[in-house]
Amino acid sequence: MGFSFETFIDALPYVLDGIWVTIGLTFASFAFALVFGFVWTFLRRVPNRPFNFIVTWIMEFIRSTPPIVQLFFIFYALPTLPVIGVSLPPFLCGVIGLGVHFSTYIGEIYRSGIESVDKGQWEASKALNFSTWDKWKKIVLPQAIPPTIPMLGNYFIIMFKEVPLASTITVAGIMSMARSYGSEHWSYVEPLTIVGIIFLVLSLPSAMLIKRLELKFNRRFDKNQIKKKGALT
Repeated sequence: MGFSFETFIDALPYVLDGIWVTIGLTFASFAFALVFGFVWTFLRRVPNRPFNFIVTWIMEFIRSTPPIVQLFFIFYALPTLPVIGVSLPPFLCGVIGLGVHFSTYIGEIYRSGIESVDKGQWEASKALNFSTWDKWKKIVLPQAIPPTIPMLGNYFIIMFKEVPLASTITVAGIMSMARSYGSEHWSYVEPLTIVGIIFLVLSLPSAMLIKRLELKFNRRFDKNQIKKKGALT
């Protein structure tokens, strides 16, 4: 059985029914990862070596474990635990599983941005007697976050490509709809082709936008470097 254009047309609206679930899961998981990434970043900055070691080990464990295993654990194993025993909806399990997994990478991006802030800026905020909140809000984060936007954008695209894993825990995204159509009509090539096209159509513009942002921030960084050199001379 080869590729059937008629089956392709018939499967198209069926698969497209899940596109908003896929997009919604992507944005919800990424928003969760952006927020939780700050949690990892600030936990890593706690001046306690044993605590810091534990946090680092947990992050490495999450990064080293496949996200599909984490999704399975949250959806299937978590409700069976004697103490916790919480059963969550599939969509929420997907948000938590993918969000926590990618937050460990985003936390490292935040850390690199924070460490790139000039030491003199930290000393200036201390000399001006800024509170901790004002120091982070007015001095550190405005300088640390903008350079990380291209890297965050790349992880957004990567997360979008990982979202189909949520179909394994019954989240009705485009991958789940394609598998459902294939099992019902005994034809998987056409619906899976549609899934591939959808990801290609949505990913390419996003990748081009991220590339433009990267070039923009690189040019801004080069201008700042030139200004600093001019000031020194």
